Amino acid sequence: MKIAFLTDPLSQFKTYKDSTFAMMREAHRRGYEIYAFGPEDMALEGGQVIANISKITLTGDSEDWYRAEAAVSMPLSSFDAVLQRKDPPFDMEYIYATYLLEMAEQQGARVFNKPAAIRNHNEKLSIAQFSQFTTPTLVTRDEQRIRAFHRAHQDIILKPLDGMGGAGIFRIREDGMNLGSVIETLTLNSTRTIMVQRYIPEIVHGDKRILLIGGKVVPYALARIPQNGEVRGNLAAGGVGVAQDLSERDLEIAQTLAPQLYERGLLLVGLDVIGNCLTEVNVTSPTCFQEITQQKGFDVAAMFTDALEVAVTSPYKKTSV
Repeated sequence: MKIAFLTDPLSQFKTYKDSTFAMMREAHRRGYEIYAFGPEDMALEGGQVIANISKITLTGDSEDWYRAEAAVSMPLSSFDAVLQRKDPPFDMEYIYATYLLEMAEQQGARVFNKPAAIRNHNEKLSIAQFSQFTTPTLVTRDEQRIRAFHRAHQDIILKPLDGMGGAGIFRIREDGMNLGSVIETLTLNSTRTIMVQRYIPEIVHGDKRILLIGGKVVPYALARIPQNGEVRGNLAAGGVGVAQDLSERDLEIAQTLAPQLYERGLLLVGLDVIGNCLTEVNVTSPTCFQEITQQKGFDVAAMFTDALEVAVTSPYKKTSV
C-alpha cells in the first residue's frame, strides 16, 4: 500500500510523542510505502489535483529519523490512501486544502478523514449535535448574551471556535473580573463568534482524550491534567497526560458517537471529555497515540492501520451532518 501523509514539516516532529510518526512507523513495519507533502505542495493543474510529494524512508534513529527523496509531482489519485494530518489553525488555507482534496476524491483519491466531513465538523461547534452530553453552552458574538450567561452560571469558560492546544481559553469566575476585556478580545469587538460554557470543575482530574477509530472506541483515554494553577489540560499548554480506563459515562459518549461519525466519513476522531461532559470533537489531526501506547501497552497505531486497511477497500461512507 502507498500512503501519502499531508502534514506539517517533518523536521518539526517530536517523534517521542507524535501520532503521525506513530502511524508512519506502523505503516513502515507493515512494508508500506510512505510519502509526505504539505498543503503548499498541492495544485490543481490541467484539471487534476497534484502535489510535489517526497518518498520517505524511516531510519530507526530517534533524532535523524527519516530520509526524504527529491519531491516528484504526482496525482493524489495514485495513492492507496491520503491521510490529512495537518494541524490547525483551521483558517481559509486549511479550507482551500479541503476543497482540493475533495476534487482529488472525485478523481479517485481515498482521503482520510474525508475533507467534506472535516469542514462540516467544527471541533467546538460539533458538540451541539450531541447536546445530551454537554455542559450548558452558548455560541454567540453578542456581549449582552455572554454577560447574561455569566450571570446565570457564575463560573464560565470562553474560547474561540478555531483554536487548538488550549490557545485563547479564558476562565471568568463569579466576580466577573475582566469579563468585558475578554469578550472584546475574543469577539474582536463583537465581530467574531465564540463559545461560552459553564465551567466544569472536574477539569482538575483531567481533560480526557478519547479516540474513535473506524467507528470503534480505543479502550483507554489520556487524561490531560492541568498543572501550576492552569485551567487548561492541553499538553501544548503544559498539561500532564495520564492514560486511564474509560468510565461508564466515557463509554456511553464514545459508543454513541463512534458509529455516527464513522458513517459521516471520519475514520479517526478525538473526543474531549471533562467529567461527564463532551467538550470537543477533534477531526483535523487527533493525537495521543503514543502516550496511550506507552502507558497502557495498547497499540493505537496498529488499530488505526487495521482500520485504514479496511477503509481503503470499502465503499466510501456518506458525509452528512
